[in-house]
Amino acid sequence: MTAVRHLYVHIPFCPKVCPYCSFYKEASDRNKTQAFLDAVLAELDRRLHQIACRPETIFFGGGTPSALTVKQLEYLLTGLGKRLDLSELKEWTLEMNPATVSLEKAQMLQALGINRVSMGVQSWDPTMLERLGRVHSAKQAERSFELLRKAGFTNLNLDFIFGVPGQSASIWEQTLQKTIQLNPEHISAYCLTYEEDTEYFRRFQRGELSANVQQDAVFYETTMATLETAGYRQYEISNYAKPGRECLHNLAYWFGSDYLGLGPSAFSTVGRRRWQNVPDTGRYIALIESNAEPVSFEEEMTPELRLFERIAFGLRTSTGIRLSTVAQKEKEIAALRLEGYLEEIEDRVRLTSKGRMVADSIAELFV
Repeated sequence: MTAVRHLYVHIPFCPKVCPYCSFYKEASDRNKTQAFLDAVLAELDRRLHQIACRPETIFFGGGTPSALTVKQLEYLLTGLGKRLDLSELKEWTLEMNPATVSLEKAQMLQALGINRVSMGVQSWDPTMLERLGRVHSAKQAERSFELLRKAGFTNLNLDFIFGVPGQSASIWEQTLQKTIQLNPEHISAYCLTYEEDTEYFRRFQRGELSANVQQDAVFYETTMATLETAGYRQYEISNYAKPGRECLHNLAYWFGSDYLGLGPSAFSTVGRRRWQNVPDTGRYIALIESNAEPVSFEEEMTPELRLFERIAFGLRTSTGIRLSTVAQKEKEIAALRLEGYLEEIEDRVRLTSKGRMVADSIAELFV
């Protein structure tokens, strides 16, 4: 059996579908929830026969995992605990929407093993929150942060978005300063992108919304400088952490570790195989109940594909990649270094601040 140390569980339910979000999600449905929970646990039972799973990290993403009730979360978490050896578990993250946080829920989560919470605040500005279609207020988000602290959580991440239509530099700077005052252990700051199958993308195509690349670059530079001054180390393009508080689960992805994904739309990479579950909750449940594979896509993880991903994701991190990994691209490396996009540290190469602005374009040079 293959040893897998990282587990992802996709919870698709959301209180409201946000117009910018491209992840598979659907409005909460009481009639589906119990069947969904049973299907996730049944899928895990099936995979355990193929994989020796003693996880180091578990990540509950979505969707909105915290949209589940206390009893539903307890059922799912307890079910996982009965099936998995958690003796070597280092990090168990659950994503939460500020509108779905309660002290009872937070205390239950911690009691059952969750030791890291990632909360999608996105902005402290009321106008921006409304524009992003968020269901919480800034006051509610701050209150939820306080409840998580009261429940005993000492490893919290807050998510934010810049480049929102109508967002000014001062609004973004205020968001950063407000976040720093709260002193979370981790901050994620993403540039808004217009992804297919979202309301924002459709509005972008109609010309109602537009991207401002130059302004986005200014926002990004401000983010890097402000958070670094406040003691947050940028260890990946969009992620900043206090020392020792980097997200171990995401680092496993970026450094090419195998992982198992459960739930609709979840990806898995195990050995030479990658697959994705069907991005349809009802169909996912039906396939599991009929003892069929809930897979909609799969591919072979060739050595070439593994190498490209190791380069592309590695360059996004502060660690970078070994020079020996890209030895055949000596000319490209020299040119990028000369232009200020790359820097060498001992036997490794990584992106500079300038290089992080165009990380995807640089990665394509190594295909």
